[in-house]
Amino acid sequence: MKNSDTHRTQFDHNQPKNDSTSTTIDSRFNQTLKNVQGLLKGRSIPGKVLLTRRLDPADELNLLSPDYRRTQSAHETGTSDLINTILDEDVQNTSKQGNTANVGKLKSSTSDHEIASKEVQGSTIGARATDSARVIKLTKELSGTTVILERLRELAWSGVPPDMRPKTWRLLLGYAPPNSDRREGVLRRKRLEYLDCVSQFYDLPDSERSDDEINMLRQIAVDCPRTVPDVTFFQQEQVQKSLERILYTWAIRHPASGYVQGINDLVTPFLVVFLSEYLEGSTETWSVSTLSSQKISEIEADCYWCLSKLLEGMQDHYTFAQPGIQRLVFKLKELVRRIDEPVSRHIEEQGLEFIQFAFRWFNCLLIREIPFRLVTRLWDTYLAEGDALPDFLVYIYASFLLTWSDELQKLDFQEMVMFLQHLPTQNWSHQELEMVLSRAYMWHSMFNNSPSHLAG
Repeated sequence: MKNSDTHRTQFDHNQPKNDSTSTTIDSRFNQTLKNVQGLLKGRSIPGKVLLTRRLDPADELNLLSPDYRRTQSAHETGTSDLINTILDEDVQNTSKQGNTANVGKLKSSTSDHEIASKEVQGSTIGARATDSARVIKLTKELSGTTVILERLRELAWSGVPPDMRPKTWRLLLGYAPPNSDRREGVLRRKRLEYLDCVSQFYDLPDSERSDDEINMLRQIAVDCPRTVPDVTFFQQEQVQKSLERILYTWAIRHPASGYVQGINDLVTPFLVVFLSEYLEGSTETWSVSTLSSQKISEIEADCYWCLSKLLEGMQDHYTFAQPGIQRLVFKLKELVRRIDEPVSRHIEEQGLEFIQFAFRWFNCLLIREIPFRLVTRLWDTYLAEGDALPDFLVYIYASFLLTWSDELQKLDFQEMVMFLQHLPTQNWSHQELEMVLSRAYMWHSMFNNSPSHLAG
């Protein structure tokens, strides 16, 4: 994804200068670490601060102005053989959920988390007032002659109203230009270009495809019916045909990776958001048969180009051996070790590798782990991050994993595998998701300016 300059001011307003002693830095880090570990035990709620934004001026400088320029780790783990089987096992496990008798036992008490959620709920009055002001600003920004992308990212990070989401996402991804005078013409041209690609690459008999192309198309055709299987909308034949066209056309035009299982999941948020411009009510009641072929083509085109923009910043996530994902899994392991050492040690002692559960998280961007009704809200934050998204995923997924810190420490290897494959998120609301994002936001503010603490 193309991104404008960093959309938040540097998180250095009250930081000590370079002449500070290492003893002071270590002391501050140790205290910070204790504070963060305290948060995990439910003793204070960072989400309250970030949801309401009702802070003292000094605190606003410290908590709400992180440096969004991520650092990268060059470490890559050598686990390509394991990676090749994870997604297929995931599909098989999905059909066997009824046979997992131990899952009920493994869903341990989450009283601390419930208490935290209630405390956050108590702050919603302030949150609503802030959200109303933010929506007004967002409306004003989107209606301007030229959208200031830095400002749009700042406003969109905390969530976008559904009716503003299609326009906002197109702008955040750089698909639609900020200048409103050019926008309609650019979208028309890009939609026609997509139609040309479909005609050139997809609307062909198999006799004009190579063996590799035939095999790839068959794999896509197998995966489309498996996409978000718990949402009936995606089981419509026309929807699956749209997914197939988008995915095959993208794969042909991106031969460095081609089609990789998991990319099919990444199309679904775009499809739902752009269809929402024409269909009302719950997705469960939607039927694309009510739309003209022209509208469907335009929606497909928007999905195609937005997927392309999204994956521009993650190209090595889907090339051979997926080194980008392996690198981020390593960084996740290091971050969890720094934030919650007891959980990290327990996972290691049980012999569970992070790649065994976190690979799917990075590959499918958490779509398979949370209720689909929450996915578009999560993606508001994803897209607002811009080029910084891959590294910020590490913080989101650390926060997501450590939601179950206490539970994980009670489980052995087999129980942890089962628990992490079927996480108890089915009853999650936006509050739980906001807690995950708030912790990630806070931890990034704390740790990203201390990269040496995340080095091995």
